[in-house]
Amino acid sequence: MNAQLFPAVRQEMPSRLPFLRAWQEARYARRFFAHTALTHHLYRGVFATFDEAQASIPADHASGYDNTDSAELYRERTRRVFINDYPMIHWLGRCFDEGMDEVFDIGGHIGIAYYAYRKYLTYPKDLRWTVMDVPAVNAAGEHWAAEHDLAHQLHFADDVADASGCGVLFAAGSLQYLRYSLASALRRMPTKPRYLLLNSVPVHLHESYFTVQNIGVACCPYRVTAEREFLGGLTGLGYRLLDRWENPQRHCTIPFHPELSLDRYFGFAMRCD
Repeated sequence: MNAQLFPAVRQEMPSRLPFLRAWQEARYARRFFAHTALTHHLYRGVFATFDEAQASIPADHASGYDNTDSAELYRERTRRVFINDYPMIHWLGRCFDEGMDEVFDIGGHIGIAYYAYRKYLTYPKDLRWTVMDVPAVNAAGEHWAAEHDLAHQLHFADDVADASGCGVLFAAGSLQYLRYSLASALRRMPTKPRYLLLNSVPVHLHESYFTVQNIGVACCPYRVTAEREFLGGLTGLGYRLLDRWENPQRHCTIPFHPELSLDRYFGFAMRCD
């Protein structure tokens, strides 16, 4: 669930003729569902809800990350960082300096950030880094950790409620895959995390909607949130915006919907005092 570092797919201009528009969309649908490349992602459709986006994925296509092929992705990213990781590294280091020693990583796959960032940060001696992901990914992460996490600081969970009371809630390119919004999850926690470090978040200036993303091995319902809704939901829970940054290397191009396509993603650091 991390950044794709490839140019956006060329936007296909839809015809104003209904029959030709239908032909264009059917042609693109065939291309979309035949896509198997891991070098870039494709997007298709605009939907009001997660369930509507899910229902548009054919039953014979793998859906989401809870499968063996999806769980085997991203091994190389445990050994490297990208330019959009540096704001997260900076803010995570500041959190550690303030005594935070518990990180809850939503959608952190097998612990990508945990492994990659330790080359740039001094982790607290008593650090507990918990990744919450789907069962297939958690199983792959535990298997990988048996050989690669010699410090035994990495753990896995399957419920976002376990983030209650943690020092840092960390999410890098993962919030868009959740059925629920981050604000709704935080609202149910008895004790809110002190810091939110959120990276590669697809935010639209005005609209909230779902699309479907093809990651090469599976198709996933994909949330895009209006800026006011996203930030307003978090500030309404008492979080204060410390920093925000842009990631122009991320794109979400939805053919036939240029007004809803994104030419950049965003990152945010927030604190609840």
